[in-house]
Amino acid sequence: MACLSSVPNGVSSPVALRARRLPLLMLGAVSLMAGLLTGLARLGVPVPLLEDGAAGLALLHGPLMVGGFFGTVIGLERAAALGRAWVYGGPLATGLGGVLLAVGAPVAMGAGLMAFGAAILTAASVMVWQGHRAGFTAVMAGAAACWLLGTLLWLAGVPVAGVVLWWLLFLVLTIAGERLELSRFRPPSRWAVPAFAVTVGALVLGAALVPLAGDAGWRLAGAGMLALAGWLARFDIARRTVRGVGLVRYVALCLLTGYGWLAVGGALALAGGDPVGGPLYDAVLHAVFLGFVLAMVFGHAPVILPAVLRVAVPYRPALYLPLAVLHGGVALRVGGVLADDILLRQAGALTNGAALVLFIATMLTTILMGRRAA
Repeated sequence: MACLSSVPNGVSSPVALRARRLPLLMLGAVSLMAGLLTGLARLGVPVPLLEDGAAGLALLHGPLMVGGFFGTVIGLERAAALGRAWVYGGPLATGLGGVLLAVGAPVAMGAGLMAFGAAILTAASVMVWQGHRAGFTAVMAGAAACWLLGTLLWLAGVPVAGVVLWWLLFLVLTIAGERLELSRFRPPSRWAVPAFAVTVGALVLGAALVPLAGDAGWRLAGAGMLALAGWLARFDIARRTVRGVGLVRYVALCLLTGYGWLAVGGALALAGGDPVGGPLYDAVLHAVFLGFVLAMVFGHAPVILPAVLRVAVPYRPALYLPLAVLHGGVALRVGGVLADDILLRQAGALTNGAALVLFIATMLTTILMGRRAA
């Protein structure tokens, strides 16, 4: 989530940039908090704010997290990297869409805004690909298109469970495309690019198969996730940077541990087939969305925030605490599914919520301490 940062940003002052971008980030934070609370409510954890009318809002957990939070953050990063005013319309639309969903507005309004934001991200990503025709830019444009397709299907009335694999591909392929770009700094291998293409092909074909043959589609996508995790573990530059120190080592450990959860999610989907309607649905999705994607967010935040908000995020060992809590929470949640223990699943969800709160608190503290030391 940090590539394309070499594209010029214009000449705005840091204060002006923060004034433009921070409100968009806050819109995404609203979806994050709403998504966190609805996720707890779905597992039967008492959430006072959701006691009345919680059932309908709890069904929006996925759209809030994927479109309202991840989509807004990624759209903002892309807009900051490209420095084009129209690209900011993407995170603005998805952020507002998430807020509308959170306050109980008609779903079509929130979904429509999210589809509009996804369309802007797709257009911006295609523009990047046209200016720099490379494998990683193509993968990232395809990732945005997956998000757009899934959101349009949801807007048309397809249940979340029927489009969630497209949303999963949006995040997985966005990360994979960025790691593909950075893999150029490792010794070249004639197998790297063909193997990457096969894994991406399996993922996309699996998602396309789901409406026709759900079991086969999920198994194929699971095989693609498992293979992609293996590819990342073999070719990612994190294998080398993990031997570094400080922030470099922290980022590498976020990446490598996240790849482990991508492999777990893929293995569960491969072994269990179509998880929709069964307990594995929870395990597969949260192994990938939390264990893999959120670990990437934790790792990239100290790099992205300075670029987006022009604030220094100096490395502190305390950054490892929310990462450890996150992985512990995912382990409890997946273990609870496999053991058919709802209390373990609830404990995992609460632990993951604590990880997010810890992460936000750690980042704010780190930024404030960095300012005082400057």
